[in-house]
Amino acid sequence: MAKFILSIDQGTTSTRAIVFNDSAEPISLHQLELKQYFPNPGWVEHDAEEIWQATLTCCRQALQSAGLSAKDIEAIGITNQRETTVIWDRTTGTPIHRAIVWQDRRTTDFCQNLFEAGHEVEVQHSTGLLLDPYFSASKITWLLDHVPGARAQAEKGSLAFGTIDSFLLWRLTNGARHATDITNASRTQLFNIHSLQWDGGLLRLFNVPSSLLPEVLDNTADFGTTHPSLFGHEIPIMAMAGDQQSALVGQACFQPGMVKSTYGTGAFLIVNTGTEAVVSKNRLLTTIGYRIQGNTHYAIEGSIFSSGSTVQWLRDKLHLIENADQTESLAASLPDNGGVYLVPAFTGLGAPYWKPTARASIEGLTRDSQPAHIVRAALEAVAYQTRDLLNAVLADSPMTLGAIRVDGGMVVNNWLMQFLADMLHLPVERPGVKETTALGVAFLAGLQAGVFNSLEEISKLWRCERRFEPTIDAALSQGLYQNWQQTINRVLVQQ
Repeated sequence: MAKFILSIDQGTTSTRAIVFNDSAEPISLHQLELKQYFPNPGWVEHDAEEIWQATLTCCRQALQSAGLSAKDIEAIGITNQRETTVIWDRTTGTPIHRAIVWQDRRTTDFCQNLFEAGHEVEVQHSTGLLLDPYFSASKITWLLDHVPGARAQAEKGSLAFGTIDSFLLWRLTNGARHATDITNASRTQLFNIHSLQWDGGLLRLFNVPSSLLPEVLDNTADFGTTHPSLFGHEIPIMAMAGDQQSALVGQACFQPGMVKSTYGTGAFLIVNTGTEAVVSKNRLLTTIGYRIQGNTHYAIEGSIFSSGSTVQWLRDKLHLIENADQTESLAASLPDNGGVYLVPAFTGLGAPYWKPTARASIEGLTRDSQPAHIVRAALEAVAYQTRDLLNAVLADSPMTLGAIRVDGGMVVNNWLMQFLADMLHLPVERPGVKETTALGVAFLAGLQAGVFNSLEEISKLWRCERRFEPTIDAALSQGLYQNWQQTINRVLVQQ
């Protein structure tokens, strides 16, 4: 008899629930778009209550579409947008403020002050992360200092902090569990990735009371059970993972040197470094890839803040396209980029630049430039920034790379995938199951529930749908990339 796993995939722009069978095939999906709030320039917020209600609706609809009930589900896995920060009342479960999203830049000055005071070395040594508004710690500090009465309540132990996984777990278990997994904890900038504990020195640095913090568990663990009132029957919650680490698992990148790159709202390249925590000298992040049955695997990660969100900007603000699918034909309609380059620093620049004050720029426009040139420049920027990251990875840890496994909403764009292969000089492999973030946490939950027996078995379930080989001349590729580097350097100098 077939066995089924329910994945909750709570992302930056949407909430999804997907039912997978024991052959790692998605059999039903329900998705709801998530409203974004921009109360000030550089600020990005979500309504955590909306996220919770959407999660319930998506789970119920996915079960209904699959023709299943809660009793048919072996386990739930939760994966989520990382770093996004929620603080809620322990008695009522009500958030004290909208969630502050990972893209938010409101704590730029706070982080800069810590950097100038010489604290980045300490922070990187303990967490593998750099001082940037991207991470949760400074967001927690801001909430405690700007929401009236919040710090006093936190000191009394009446508030709880969590990333979205932790908030959803609290609600799913009706407040019975306040926990997170080790990958989400590793992105808060409060967790020591070597001792695998909350770091007292960092709690003091960011002035965060320890009473706020959730329990930290492996990615595969007993996270509790859903309250029976939600789905008609209890369902065990057996896995949680931050979205990018979940995609690493979903792409079966279990061996050191294996690489996955996800192209969603932002883009995130992660290289498995095995049991070694490689310290980056090139402004990348050292992070926990996954921890299963007490065994920790580390990774190097580079983050691009705007990729899919740039396409949204083309659609919603410039009105150059009606839907994302049009970008492929528009880019392909041109013989070249016409010298047009777009630096998508809408919320600053991530790795390896880490320039939160940088702003977006389009260069090289002439009277011959068309909307298609801007659209193509937006897609090309994704590949150029991926090459930035890969160059930094190889400088940190020289290794021979086989292929890049890709996932996320943008990978359906064949033109972009071919340009990516050409720019990286590496094969690009697109999997048969595009929902690898949700699949990864389904693998983890299934591993804990006994649906899957080993990582080796999971590796055999991964399959490649299409492989893109490099086709253009290396000199042409290098010339395009050099033009990109000159363009982005001008943007950096201006900020």
